[in-house]
Amino acid sequence: MSNSLPIGKLDPKALKQLVFSHLGSKDARVLLGPSIGEDATVIDFGNKALVVHSDPITGAIENIGWHAVNVCANDIATRGVRPLWMLIVFLLPEKITLAQLKNITAQVDRAAIELGVAIVGGHSEVTASVTHPILVTTAIGEAGKSGFIRTSGARVGDSIIVTKGAAIEGTSILAYELKETLKSKVDEKVISRARRFIKKISVVKDALTAVEAGGVHAMHDATEGGIAGGLQEIAWASNTGLIAYEDKMIVAPETRAICEAVGANPFMTISSGTLIIACDSKKAKEIMKNLEKQHIKASITGKIVPKDQGICLIRKDGSKLDLSKQPVKEELWRFFKKS
Repeated sequence: MSNSLPIGKLDPKALKQLVFSHLGSKDARVLLGPSIGEDATVIDFGNKALVVHSDPITGAIENIGWHAVNVCANDIATRGVRPLWMLIVFLLPEKITLAQLKNITAQVDRAAIELGVAIVGGHSEVTASVTHPILVTTAIGEAGKSGFIRTSGARVGDSIIVTKGAAIEGTSILAYELKETLKSKVDEKVISRARRFIKKISVVKDALTAVEAGGVHAMHDATEGGIAGGLQEIAWASNTGLIAYEDKMIVAPETRAICEAVGANPFMTISSGTLIIACDSKKAKEIMKNLEKQHIKASITGKIVPKDQGICLIRKDGSKLDLSKQPVKEELWRFFKKS
């Protein structure tokens, strides 16, 4: 094993060897603990269960407060549960101004109010250890002990539904953070519309709408690694194979323009706001109708297959991208490393 680790999430091998093997005391009240692809832990609390998740925001600066609330809330929602409470740790760089901090906390407040979430605690400090703000959020929801959805619940024969489209969050981040690079390559109006994609990064409504229709077996939000990474993690977690088709997935014109300008693959670019649903094929149309009633665009993009058929993304040109072995690498880190 190399002494240095690549930028991005730890790969499954490192997680198993170095993290999942060092989890402290065992507790029978943990109904669902750390595992590959699982978005949030579930803890027995008597008549109810607590659903808990933590997430850092390290790739966005311009709208970090908005991202911190929505991205963490998403991982509670993928359990089919509404997020209720949050704690946020603010790690702030030296020379940050009161005006800059006020802007961040105003974003947090606005996002939390829109989701109906109470900020109940956390920590804040200025530290020489960071060069830009980093926010670490813990979100909590409440569920029935057997009424929550797992990433690992996909079944052979399930249909795969993908909401909104590819690279939702990545489109917005690139439009904000690489504005100097983009302005000579992409029309200013396109960049302006792309920045507004930040308003689409919540999947709370998507997830609760899908679950209401019934037949949902697994859900996962397409964060680091984009849709390809999310599909891969559902299959890995569920111990199944999977086949999906690029030409059945939504790619907004703004996303296509931004990704082409920087040479990014939209299907491998961070996409908070995109919900991946594995559901009973007989319920897929009903789920799609429910989403449509809520004005949430979605498409049926593939199916769950036996494990021996592998995890495969069929490209538009008919070629196959094998997702069975190597973790998908997030495109965003490549551009941030360059810039």
